[in-house]
Amino acid sequence: MPELIYHGHATFELTTDDGTRIVIDPFLDDNPRCAVSVEDFDELDYILCTHGHGDHFADAIPLAKRTGATLISTFEIVNFVGTQGVENAHPLHIGGGYTFPFGYVKMTPALHGGVVAGDDGSHTTVPGGFWMDLDGKRLYHAGDTALLMDMQLLRGRVDVALLPIGDNFTMGPEDAARAVEFIEPEVVVPMHYNTFDIIQQDPEEFRSLVGDRAEVRILDPGESLSF
Repeated sequence: MPELIYHGHATFELTTDDGTRIVIDPFLDDNPRCAVSVEDFDELDYILCTHGHGDHFADAIPLAKRTGATLISTFEIVNFVGTQGVENAHPLHIGGGYTFPFGYVKMTPALHGGVVAGDDGSHTTVPGGFWMDLDGKRLYHAGDTALLMDMQLLRGRVDVALLPIGDNFTMGPEDAARAVEFIEPEVVVPMHYNTFDIIQQDPEEFRSLVGDRAEVRILDPGESLSF
C-alpha cells in the first residue's frame, strides 16, 4: 500500500507500491513543525509543487539539486527552476495530467494568490492541486485553496484527501468540511494549520464538522498513513 508521511504544514512524503519516493510541497528547513531537513534526503524520485509560495516551495530547488529528483509543477515554475540549475523537471498545468512510471498525476484548480517566481517577476503562475491515481489508489492534495464548486467533480474519485483547514489564507474548518461533502473521500487528512499563529486551528473541531461523511485522520508531523 502507498504510505504518506506528514512533515507538517502542507508537506507530505509519499512512497508508492513500487518504491517511488515523492515529496509534495517541500517546506522543510524553515518549517517549525518539521523534524527533517533537506540534508535528510539522499534519494528522492519526484517533487510535486502546487505553487510557488515559500511555505510550499522553499526547499524544492535545493532538494531537486541534491537528489536529482524530477520536479513536477506548472509550466512557469518548471521554466523558473530550469534557470536555477534544476536539471530534471516536467511541466503540467490546470486540468492536464500525465502518466509517470509510478502513476497518473493531474493538476487541479485551486483558488489562491497568484505566484511570482524569481526576484525579477519573470515567471508568474497560478496555484493548483494534484490528483493522483497510484495503481487504483487515488490521492488528492488540494494545495492552498478556497472552497471550490469544482471539487464536486472529484466526487467518488478520491480515496484520501489532503485539505487545508487553517483559514485566513485558505479554507477554514467549516469550508473544508463542506469540501469533504463535495468530494466524498474515504479518508481526509487536515493540513496547513498551526504552523504559524495566524492559522491556528483545532483539528478536532474539523473532525466534528465532518462527522460521519469521512474518516478524519489527524496526523502529527512524522506520523504516517497507509492507504
